[in-house]
Amino acid sequence: MQGLDVSQLKHLVVQPTLEALGLGGETAINLLTGTALAESRCAYVRQIGGGPALGLWQMEPATHDDCWNNFLCYPAGRRFSRVLQGMLGTDQPKSAQLVSNLRYACGMARIRFYRASEALPVQGTAAELSGYHKRNYNTLAGAADPVANTAFFRQAILS
Repeated sequence: MQGLDVSQLKHLVVQPTLEALGLGGETAINLLTGTALAESRCAYVRQIGGGPALGLWQMEPATHDDCWNNFLCYPAGRRFSRVLQGMLGTDQPKSAQLVSNLRYACGMARIRFYRASEALPVQGTAAELSGYHKRNYNTLAGAADPVANTAFFRQAILS
């Protein structure tokens, strides 16, 4: 399966999106790029098998809505909500834009990670990023395999 060019996604979508949110840096950029690879292979915008996950970052609408209802509407999240609102189009509901709006979908995935109680990995190696993704984006019962997904995070780092 051929997906998006990973280097273009990393440098033309992920990096400027995270900078706009003020949540950038090399580790975060590699984490979000690797997450898109691990979750969708940078190719699928709807979950294979008919599940609810949407977009390259395969965020479920319930997770999306939780970010808005329990973080972005409160003082701690308002600075991020203003930036994310600026990324939104007006022709679709917010959660539908996880499919069609790369910047918004990336920004929401970063907010999901930002809300995690665990800090970003210090070294940011492929193995650390893959493990972090499993613990803080996927679920214990989820399909993500941190050993197998290490290759995706390595690709993100090298792109």
